Amino acid sequence: MRFAIVGAGAIGGFVGAMLARSGEDVALIARGPHLKAIQERGLRVTGSIGEFEVKVRASDDPATIGVADVVFITLKAHSLPQMAPRLSPLIGANTTILTGQNGIPWWYFYRHGGDWEGTHLESVDPGGVIEKHIDSARVVGSVIYPSAIVTEPGVIEHIEGTRFSIGEPDGAKSDRCKAISEAFIKAGLRCPIRSNIRHEIWVKLMGNMAYNPISALTRATLIEIVQFPETRAIAAEIMREADEVARRLGIEMGVSIEQRLAGAEKVGHHKTSMLQDVEAGRPIEIEAIVGAVVELGTKLGVEMPYTTTVYACAKLLGRTAG
Repeated sequence: MRFAIVGAGAIGGFVGAMLARSGEDVALIARGPHLKAIQERGLRVTGSIGEFEVKVRASDDPATIGVADVVFITLKAHSLPQMAPRLSPLIGANTTILTGQNGIPWWYFYRHGGDWEGTHLESVDPGGVIEKHIDSARVVGSVIYPSAIVTEPGVIEHIEGTRFSIGEPDGAKSDRCKAISEAFIKAGLRCPIRSNIRHEIWVKLMGNMAYNPISALTRATLIEIVQFPETRAIAAEIMREADEVARRLGIEMGVSIEQRLAGAEKVGHHKTSMLQDVEAGRPIEIEAIVGAVVELGTKLGVEMPYTTTVYACAKLLGRTAG
């Protein structure tokens, strides 16, 4: 299969390298010194997965890559409205768009069913730019679990995890999902096909929307957040508010808040992606992870005092830190 990885930073570069090593035709869309290093020397992966190098096509211009079978978008959610209009050269008649953004994706209510079918979320797709340029019928959702970092241009350190859960918006076990899953498994990755990808989105989001903004505001790791009584209590309340929004949308988490707190404590001194972005001076992924849930809470009439307070502070931090 021909894969185009859009946003080949840590995670995109990692999955692209794994697929290329297994024999798939892979092209990377990257930028800056990282792109230059890949073009000149190839892409090197280190860490818990082992160490290897691959030579892959890489560009900052989708028009130079050509049509792909699968376009895997691993950009941060806030970068997608700008990139979406540039993706058309990658998309042919049978191209699948595999989305890997944290939080609530722009296509969430496509083939959702019921009263919410087709609902637009301005927080994740301002002005409908993404929806205008990416046909939701092409979309396969994914939830990304691996952790990786770019240690230097062209070098990615894999920290942990190999699971990429995928699923159709309508829950079908489609041929395109099977083909993607088979390619990922062949590459040494886990890729279960889920019949309810929205449930898995919410299970991951429940923790992210609590820990990410708190960590960005306090510079604390996961274990520090949950072992400090006051921030532990705030995280628990944010997760309760998230759970209420999810339940109103028909999602039963199946994971208790205490289990989520205990799980974060076991992870230890892990810096969330939002904290890493703050420390690196990059924009933070606040809208898809927190703002979208606040927007949904407003539509549903759910009071979210803890979430909205932390959201406001983190949103301001994102503006001033930049």
